[in-house]
Amino acid sequence: MKPPFQITNRIIDYVAEISELVGGLSHAGHLSTNPALRRANRIRTVHGSLAIEQNTLTLEQVTAVLCGKHVLAPPKDIAEVKNAFEIYERLDELDPYSVDDLLKAHGVLTRGLLEESGVFRTRPVGVVDQKGNILHFGTLPQYVPGLVGELLEWAKKSDLHMLIRSCVLHYELELIHPFADGNGRIGRLWHTLMLSKWNPAFAYLPVESVIYAHQGDYYAAINASNDAGESTAFIEFMLSAIKASLMEAVDMSDGMSDAAVDKASFRWSKIESYLKTHPYIMNANVRELCSVSAATANRILSGLAEEGKLVKCREGGHWVYRINVT
Repeated sequence: MKPPFQITNRIIDYVAEISELVGGLSHAGHLSTNPALRRANRIRTVHGSLAIEQNTLTLEQVTAVLCGKHVLAPPKDIAEVKNAFEIYERLDELDPYSVDDLLKAHGVLTRGLLEESGVFRTRPVGVVDQKGNILHFGTLPQYVPGLVGELLEWAKKSDLHMLIRSCVLHYELELIHPFADGNGRIGRLWHTLMLSKWNPAFAYLPVESVIYAHQGDYYAAINASNDAGESTAFIEFMLSAIKASLMEAVDMSDGMSDAAVDKASFRWSKIESYLKTHPYIMNANVRELCSVSAATANRILSGLAEEGKLVKCREGGHWVYRINVT
């Protein structure tokens, strides 16, 4: 099985632009070193992917549920949130080319919500729009296991760039429609999983929230690809969504860098001003001046000493810091 699609100039441009953005994001390092940011992005990912499927919880409610707070909402929607967050947290455990892992992931996503959870569907299905018009018939159930296996094997052996390969697999999973429900969620999860194997930053990039913001275009790209009999339109849309998510992350990273510089400058100005009227400064002084903990005060003083702005010395049995006059 070789899924049909074309490599357009637009796709090539997107791959080049995304690769450059990934390099900038990896260099900044904020996404890999900031647990709070990673968690916030993962919550946005869960909210976006579920909202596409008409889950009613807002981003604030999803956050509250995952913080263990009581939320007044349909139990099904709350269960979807908990299930989705669990499987995204277990991305590292999953092999993107394993049929067993695909079934396991679907089992977690739909646990307690679906009779055929964690297994391929046994009945024919069709996709309809809000007016009841049939948009697409899924593969007949007897052919689903074989086609999914072939698709994952193709993805494993293909020498295509992962950015393109992951988009193709996402589309083909939606086309096969292997499960009774949850196909959209599993397709987006598997897309993220594949990208995270290419670059770990993608595990915490909320591409799904960008898709949700452009939900109409997402379905239009699927329908256009269905009509064309190949996935080119879908690949172009998904690459545009990935690029948008990366641009947002890079902007946020730059903002965090600027904030860090501003914070460091503010703290140094406080310390420098203090040392104009005092011979030295101690941890306790920095804690009071900058409203920080003792550990943070130590890091600030050590950092300033490494930069050469301060020198560390003993005074009355205590370690203190003075202005470096050399």
